[in-house]
Amino acid sequence: MNIEHLDTLISRYPGLSVCRDSIAAAYSLLEESFASGGKLLLCGNGGSASDCEHIAGELMKGFKMPRTLSGEAKAAFEKLDAHAGRSVAQALQGALPCIALSGHPALSTAFANDRDPLMVFAQQVWGYGAKGDTLLAISTSGSSRNVYYAALAAKVKGMKIIALTGARGGSLSSIADATIAVPEEETYRAQELHLPVYHCLCLMLEERFFSVV
Repeated sequence: MNIEHLDTLISRYPGLSVCRDSIAAAYSLLEESFASGGKLLLCGNGGSASDCEHIAGELMKGFKMPRTLSGEAKAAFEKLDAHAGRSVAQALQGALPCIALSGHPALSTAFANDRDPLMVFAQQVWGYGAKGDTLLAISTSGSSRNVYYAALAAKVKGMKIIALTGARGGSLSSIADATIAVPEEETYRAQELHLPVYHCLCLMLEERFFSVV
């Protein structure tokens, strides 16, 4: 693990020093999952739902690095279509597979109407999740019921769970494999610290999987 980004995070946000070990633990879980072919599922409410979409945007495309496709992948595209394949290969970037569970309104509203709105995230975890995947559950209180139910589904599926919460940790901390409890309880203040934490994780993951040796 290259801790340069983590050191930079703590130097910029000294209050997050209490989260240093938990951020490192979360990174290790994500690295292991992606390295073994797993994917990341993300869920949260309100501003935390936006954070889920933000994280997916950083991991599914280039963040700070260009993530150019390998020569082998480019050749495979050009073999299929010399002209269009070349254009596609030049445009695409390497990706770490993740799904923000807040982004499926037709599925979510149909399930909420037919069954139980609080189980919408859990249903998606049950459908998308598999052993070796990771769930990033974001809740400033740590006790959002729909997020907790998603964590229960992830646990039954054999997934790893990372909780990103406020200072209390809440019920999520009792089931998570790693809990990053930022040292704020007020919702907006916790969210203000969540962003640099997950940016740090994204930077570390991008460096791990897409650095050119």
